[in-house]
Amino acid sequence: MSACPLCHHVDITPFYRDKRRDYLQCTRCHLVFVPEFQRLDAQTEKAHYDLHENNAEDAGYRRFLARLATPLSEKLGENATGLDFGCGPGPTLSVMLEALGHRVALYDIYYHPDRAALDKTYDFVTATEVIEHLYQPDIVWQQWLNLVKSGGWLGLMTKMVIDAEAFANWHYKNDPTHVIFFSRATFAFLAERDKLELEFIGNDVILLRKPQ
Repeated sequence: MSACPLCHHVDITPFYRDKRRDYLQCTRCHLVFVPEFQRLDAQTEKAHYDLHENNAEDAGYRRFLARLATPLSEKLGENATGLDFGCGPGPTLSVMLEALGHRVALYDIYYHPDRAALDKTYDFVTATEVIEHLYQPDIVWQQWLNLVKSGGWLGLMTKMVIDAEAFANWHYKNDPTHVIFFSRATFAFLAERDKLELEFIGNDVILLRKPQ
């Protein structure tokens, strides 16, 4: 059975199974994840992303992103610099944060593969509907922490696991590009391990502050 792709713990238990995939859970950080052999290859994954039609002119999409943009902006000083990690083909959160007076760089492995953006540090890093897609969450999590300056913020949006009963009827798991699923307990584990301040806003917004 696989080790946890987030914390590398080897005590893994079955969590759920459907017709397409298995879902395992780490007994330490509580991450739920799809085994590596059941994930999509990169070409199939990108083809699925290409079907997304999010854009900065979509009022509904902007309302969705405002659930992160508004509380995050309230935490930031004036003229903060940030990185929108996994911005997708139609960057929108960056546009909204720039309208609030901040400067935002872009990075996306498929649509904005600007590696130079990963060589800097920022007052904040955002990743909206990204974390559930990560094949190497351990590496990317550390990368995010390295990108954030001391005292800076990591702002995330992702739907979170509640329990196995709710998971069985959860549409979120049915997206074939969703391969890991955090819970509040997972974020709490990381916050304690990495000495981060943690704040949950609603059901899917997570703010973490790096210590000074």
